[in-house]
Amino acid sequence: MTSPTARPLPHDSLVQAHAERARSFNGAAAVYAAARPSYPPALLDAVEELAGRPVEGADVADVGAGTGISTTILRARGARVVAVEPGDGMAAQFRVALPDAPLVRGDGNHLPLASGSVDLITYAQSWHWTDPALSFPEAMRVLRPGGALALWWNTDAQDIPWIAEQADRIRQHFGDARANKSGGGTRTLGNGMHFAGAPFPPAPDRIGRRVVRWSRRVPVDTHLANIASHSLFILHGEEMTRAFLDQERACLQETFPDGVVEETYDVLLLVVTAP
Repeated sequence: MTSPTARPLPHDSLVQAHAERARSFNGAAAVYAAARPSYPPALLDAVEELAGRPVEGADVADVGAGTGISTTILRARGARVVAVEPGDGMAAQFRVALPDAPLVRGDGNHLPLASGSVDLITYAQSWHWTDPALSFPEAMRVLRPGGALALWWNTDAQDIPWIAEQADRIRQHFGDARANKSGGGTRTLGNGMHFAGAPFPPAPDRIGRRVVRWSRRVPVDTHLANIASHSLFILHGEEMTRAFLDQERACLQETFPDGVVEETYDVLLLVVTAP
C-alpha cells in the first residue's frame, strides 16, 4: 500500500506537522520503552572525551528524556541526573521505569532549570524537536562555565545491505523519497544545521563529533515494534502501518530465518563545550 506522493508544505504547515510528530509519542510510550534501543557504553566514553570531564559525579540535565533510556545509562555511569520531559505519556512511562529519578516537566526551548546549574546537558534523540534559536541559548544559560552540551541520535547503519533495503521499502511505501523513520530527517554531523537560527551558534572549534557503531540482536516482533514506535508510522494510522509491518515481516523472515534481527546503529554524537 502506497500513500500519495508528498508535496512541499507551506512553512506554517511544516511547523504544525513537526509539532504533531513530536506529540505523537505520548500515545505510544509503552511500545517506545519496550522496543527502542538503548546506547552502548562507548557512547558515554566518547562524551567524556569530547567534554573533557567524566560523567561520573557530574550534574546532568537529560532533556527530552522520554521513557528514561538515556537517563538510565547516565545514572549507571554515576551521574546525578534530572530528567526534563514535556509529554504526559512519556513522563508516565518514565515514572514506571525510574520511579526514584528526579523528573521535571518542560522542554528544551524553555528549560525549567536554574542558570549555571549543571555540568552536562544531554539530548538523546530529542534535539531535532527543539528550535535552536531558543534551545541553544537555553542550554548555554543552564550550563556551568566549562560545561558541555551533548546531542546524539541512534541512526540505522545504511551500509548494511538489509537495512538499506528496508529504508527503500519505507520510501516506496510512503511514495516519498524523503520518507524515513527519523522525525527530524536524515542525521549528519558535517554541517551547521543543528544550530541553524541560534543567535550565537558555537564556533567550529567548540564542536566535537563522533560516530559510534554498535548492534543488538532482537526478535522480529521487537524490531517491528521499534519501527512502529517512530512518529512517521504512529501518524500513518494503525491499518496502513499494519499493512507495511506485515509485508516487512515476510521480508525479514527471509533475511533472518531464525527470527532474530541484528540491528546495527551508528550513534551520531555532537558535543559543544561552553565557554
